[in-house]
Amino acid sequence: MKVLKAYTFAVYGAMAVLFTFLPLYFRDIGLSKIEIGLIMAGGPLISIIGNPFWGYWSDRLQNIRLVLLLMMAGNFIASQTVFQASGVTAISLAMLLFFFFQSSLFSQSNSLILNAIEGTGKRFGSFRSWGSFGWSVVAVAAAPLLGGLGIGKLGYVYGAMLLASIGIGFLLPRGGSAGRGAAFSLRDYGRVFGNKTLVAFFALGVLISVPNSVNSTFVSLRMSELGGSETLIGWSVFLSTVLEVPAFLLFDRWTGKKPGAMIGLLSAASVLFAVRWLFMSTVQSAVPVIWIQMSHCVTFGCYYYFGTQLTAKLVPAQYRASGQAVYALTWNGLSGMIAGLVGGWLLQEMGPRFLYTGGAIVSALGAVGFWMLWRSVRRAERQPAGRAPAIPS
Repeated sequence: MKVLKAYTFAVYGAMAVLFTFLPLYFRDIGLSKIEIGLIMAGGPLISIIGNPFWGYWSDRLQNIRLVLLLMMAGNFIASQTVFQASGVTAISLAMLLFFFFQSSLFSQSNSLILNAIEGTGKRFGSFRSWGSFGWSVVAVAAAPLLGGLGIGKLGYVYGAMLLASIGIGFLLPRGGSAGRGAAFSLRDYGRVFGNKTLVAFFALGVLISVPNSVNSTFVSLRMSELGGSETLIGWSVFLSTVLEVPAFLLFDRWTGKKPGAMIGLLSAASVLFAVRWLFMSTVQSAVPVIWIQMSHCVTFGCYYYFGTQLTAKLVPAQYRASGQAVYALTWNGLSGMIAGLVGGWLLQEMGPRFLYTGGAIVSALGAVGFWMLWRSVRRAERQPAGRAPAIPS
C-alpha cells in the first residue's frame, strides 16, 4: 500500500510539471494560441482510441501493472521526441504519439487502486489524495526551478520525474480485479456499456468537462497575460490541488452510498462549476485567479471522486478498467478535444469574458441534466425489491 501511494504521488507529480508549463513552453518556441489549442486537441482526439485500447487490455490480461509500465515507457519516449521536434507538424505528430500512451494513465491507475483495496476496508480517497499532494507539491517546486533553468528545460525535468515513476511502477501489485474468476465476454462487455444510466452519465460528463478542460488548457496563459510569473502560476496549481487532499478524505465518508446520492452530488458540483466560471469571466489581474482556482477541490474534486465511484458501481469488476477508461474519455478525451479546437479560437477571437461566460452556461445545463438523471434513478431505487432494478438499464 505504501508503494501504491508513492507511485500515485510520483506519476501525478510528473504530469503536473508537464501540463502546467507545456503551454508556456509552446508559446516560448513561437506557437500561437490557436496552434497551441490545435496541438492540445490532437491528444484528446487520439485518446478516443487510446482510452478504450488500454482499458480493454487491462481487463483482458488482468495485469494493470504491466499496462501502466508499457504506457509510461511509451510516454517517456514520445515526450522526449516532442521536446526535440521543431515546427508545428512535427510537434503535433509527436504529441499524438505522446497522448496515445498518456491518455489512460490516470484512469488505469485508479483501476489499480480500486482493485488493490477491494475487500481491505481502505478507501479510494486516502490513496488518490497522494496524487493531489504530488501534483501540488511538484508543481510549486518546479516553478522556481524552471524559472532559473528556463522553460526550455521542461523536457529534462519532466523526464526525470517520469523515470522515477517507472522505477516505482515495477514494485506495484499486479492489479487484477476481484471479479477475475468471471469469464471475459465480448457480448457482456457490449451490454455493460449499453446501460442507459451509464450512457447518460458519460454524456453529461462530457458537457461538464468541456469548460473545465478549456480552463485547464489555457489558465496558465491567461495568468501570464494578466502579469503572473511562472512562480505565481505554480502557486495557483499548488493551492488548487493541495486542497483536494482533505476534500478526498472527506468524500471517503460517502463511499458506499447509492448511485442516486452520487448523481445528486454531481448535480451540485455542476452548479458550483457554473459559479466558478462566472467569477473567472470577471478577473482583471492574476492574483484573483489563484483564489478562484482554490475552488477546484470542491468542483472538479467532487465530480472526479464521485464519478469514479459511480463508474465502479455501475460496471462489473471484471470490466472495471474499461469503465474507468471510458469515464476518463468523457472528462479528458472528448472534452479536451472540444476544448482545444474551440477554446483556443474563442479565447483569441472573442476574449476570456465570452469564453468563461459560455462555460458557465454549459455547466448550468449539465447541472439540470444531472438533476433529471437523479430523479430517474431515485424513482428506481425506491421501488420495492423484486419489482424494479436498482438503476434504470
